Amino acid sequence: MAVATRLVLASASPARLAVLRSAGIEPIVRVSGVDEDAITASMGGSATPEQVVVRLAQAKAHSVANDITPSLDGVCWAGANDVLNCVVVGCDSMLHIDGDLQGKPLTPDVTRERWKTMMGRSGDLLTGHCVVRIQDGTIVGEAVGCSTTTVHFSEPSEQDLEAYLATEEPLHVAGAFTLDSLGGWFVDRIEGDPSSVIGIGLPLVRTLLHEVGLSVAELWRDSPSPAQL
Repeated sequence: MAVATRLVLASASPARLAVLRSAGIEPIVRVSGVDEDAITASMGGSATPEQVVVRLAQAKAHSVANDITPSLDGVCWAGANDVLNCVVVGCDSMLHIDGDLQGKPLTPDVTRERWKTMMGRSGDLLTGHCVVRIQDGTIVGEAVGCSTTTVHFSEPSEQDLEAYLATEEPLHVAGAFTLDSLGGWFVDRIEGDPSSVIGIGLPLVRTLLHEVGLSVAELWRDSPSPAQL
């Protein structure tokens, strides 16, 4: 009898959760709580943008994986014993434009200035991914990768931009925009994977799952329906 393998999403992002659910996966959500700024600073100025987002994705995935795998103190969160066979997926997204790697702007003033730089131009949305496979409470495989999608921004009017800022949506997302929500009004087109822009690239995750010996079919088989939760 095959051992069930659950997908654990190492992220609080509702957008990533929605992507997985729409793709037939009901993940277990655990938030890593890593210090992203400290990790980025520790890499120094020589790291490439791709290396930064992949390293952050790894930190998130391993933080959650370490809470699942048994230690001298036992597991660290209730229910972890039920997912000693799982795959943890961590992601991190940033916008690369003008040589600057941008995460969440957090304040209206920073968001406004970024949009003044972005509007009418293009940038690369980078999403680092890390997949960690756990079997019987032991990490048995890891795969990482980065998905790059070029985003072409429109030129919102001052009225539209201020209204968008007032929603506070762009303050809390990488690159100060969304593709799947209010920010979609101000994206003319993209070149690449839309799910990666939203926060988790399904084509890349499928490839990384294969590298650790798993398939989408297995995750579909083992994912509970909402009615079972």
